[in-house]
This record gives sequence, structure tokens and C-alpha cells, in this order.
Amino acid sequence: MLIAVNARFLIRDKLEGIGWYTYETIKRLVQRHPEHRFLLLFDREPDASFLFADNVEPLQVGPPARHPWLWQWWFQRSLPAVLKKYKPDVLLSPDGFLPLKVDIPTVLVIHDLGFEHYPEHTPPMVNRFYRRNTPKYAKAASRIVTVSEFSRQDIIKRYHIDPEKVDTVYNGANELYQPIPAMEQDQVRQQYTTGAPYFLYVGSIHPRKNVEVLLRAFEALKTQYQPHVKLVLAGRMAWKTDKTKKVMEQLSCRNDVVFTGHLQQEELARITASAAALVFPSLFEGFGIPVVEARYSGIPVICSNSSSLPEVAGPDALYFDPEDVAGLTDAMMTFLEDQDTYAEAFSDTLTVRTRFNWDRSADGLEEAIHKILPDFIPVSGT
Repeated sequence: MLIAVNARFLIRDKLEGIGWYTYETIKRLVQRHPEHRFLLLFDREPDASFLFADNVEPLQVGPPARHPWLWQWWFQRSLPAVLKKYKPDVLLSPDGFLPLKVDIPTVLVIHDLGFEHYPEHTPPMVNRFYRRNTPKYAKAASRIVTVSEFSRQDIIKRYHIDPEKVDTVYNGANELYQPIPAMEQDQVRQQYTTGAPYFLYVGSIHPRKNVEVLLRAFEALKTQYQPHVKLVLAGRMAWKTDKTKKVMEQLSCRNDVVFTGHLQQEELARITASAAALVFPSLFEGFGIPVVEARYSGIPVICSNSSSLPEVAGPDALYFDPEDVAGLTDAMMTFLEDQDTYAEAFSDTLTVRTRFNWDRSADGLEEAIHKILPDFIPVSGT
């Protein structure tokens, strides 16, 4: 059996949300199923690190699809031609895009519909493309997988999709995320904050991530309560960041904010495990992998009460309205006043590892493929 996979987000040293999802799930499917062949379709030269086993055939398909016009060309012209030539039994597309006129079963992963809820947060051309085409992809797909029950209900209701067609399959987190010894935590704090405890934000920076509110709340915290704590922002500047940069430049506590830029997983895991707490102020998330990474690390979570986040962060998190600067300031101060209680509440990492892990994510993709391709027999990885 030949399984085609849209692998265009597998880019060496540049993996983020969808890239990590693709990497972690497809690696497991490939290694679990040596009896099948996997055709991995890249829009640039494939890196050898993504050839997970001998049953992988990489194929570069042009042109590089990094613009709405090129997305359309790649998915509706280049990809159908390749699929017609290779005749795979199924196409798995983990990035929410799909060729519309193909004669094979398709499994589409839609992570969230944030572009529908906050259209102003993406460039206009990109948003128009998403809003025009995602409903078509959802209707054309043989099956849809999404990463939270919140997103499942959102897709069903907004696009009028048959509920039986949509599966909830949670994300996982990398096993590198785990508690680390106190001595190593001290070393990390010395490296990044000259020894001070710190709140941590992880993720790319763009309007939906709401980092501007986090910065204002942190400034209010430092002004009103003057705690000995810093803020570490770990992630790249993505798009529409001018306002966030301006707020950062104007902070009276600018010296207490550390911006690391994009970091590799190993270093992110160390920074996460050494934080006082993760602060995740996002306006909208289909899942929120940094929340699970913090929970894997035994680190308390302070996060917004929006979208899927309560589903993922659990009952012990400190929640706030993501548009309320004072509410976030109060949540951080509440945490600082009773750190031991929150640390104890998040010390159990086994429960979250059991519920959210990449083996279970791969299980869910197997089941989705099996529902439309009965000869594909799932092999449980848990």
C-alpha cells in the first residue's frame, strides 16, 4: 500500500506547530508500518533527517509553496499531477490544505479556524485564501482530523460538516520536556536571567498570540508589586509585530524582559523546566502545545480562558480573560503569592503524559485512515 503525505512543513531547524505535528506523527506511522510505502511530498529539497525509515520515498514537487498564489498552484496543479502518476491509496495532509480534484481517499488535518474568528490577525491575502478555500477542503476531505473537541465543534458548526466525519485526536509533546534537577535549573536561570526566577512565554509572536497584553500586564506587575521576577519570551517574530515591538521598547521594565528568538527543542525544554510558570495569553488556540510542554515539565500554567485552552491546561491552571491586562496581572501575582500550592498541583506529570502524547496522536491518525481504507490495519503505539 502506498500512502502519500503532504510534507511541506518538514523544514530542517525551522519546525514549529504544524511542522512538529507532521514530524512526530508521520515518523511514527512510517516506523510502525514497514509493510507499507510512504511517499513524502516536499515543496523544497528534502532533508535526510526526515527520511524516517527505508519505506520512505521523498519527492520534491515544485514550486516552493510559500505564497497564496503558489499554494493554489502547488495543491491544485502540481500535487494532482504527482498523485495521478504515483497512484497512492490515500493522501494524508496535515497542514489544513488539500487538492480538490483527486480520485483517492483523503485525510485532512485542520488544526483550528483562528483565521475565521480573528481575520484581522493574518495578512489580508492570506486570510482571504484561508476563508475562501478551507470550507472547500473540509467538504472535499474523506475524513477530517482535528486536535481538540473545541476545534471539532467549531469545524462542524461553521462549515456544516457531518459530525461522523470529524475525529478529535489530541496533540502530544516531545519527551525532552521533563522536570530537571534544581542545579540545572539554577544554571539555566543564570544563563538567561542572571539567576532571577522568570515567567515564560513560548511560541511565535504575532497578533493572535496576544504578547502585547502579556507585556503590559508584566509591566503593571513590576510597577505595582515590584517582585524579583523576569519575563522570558522564547520564539521568533512572525508577522504584524510592529505594535508588539513598540510596546516592548516603551516598557519601563525593559531590562527585565528577555527575548531569546527561535530556539531548538533541546534548549526550549531546559528553559521550560526552569521557569516559575508558563504564561500563555493567546486569544485563540486549536490546542496549545506549549501548555502541554509545561505540564510535561511539571511547571504551573497561567493561561487565557479562551478556545481550547481550558480543555488542555486542566483544572489546576490559573485562568484570565486574554483581553484583560489587569486580570493577567492579578493572575501572575496570585501565583507568586502561593507558588508552592501551584507547583504541587502541577507536579503530577504522568497523567498529562498519558492523555496527551504523540503515540496516541499517531493512533488517532491510523484509525482515521483505517475508516476510509480498511486494509490499513492500525498498530497501537501505546
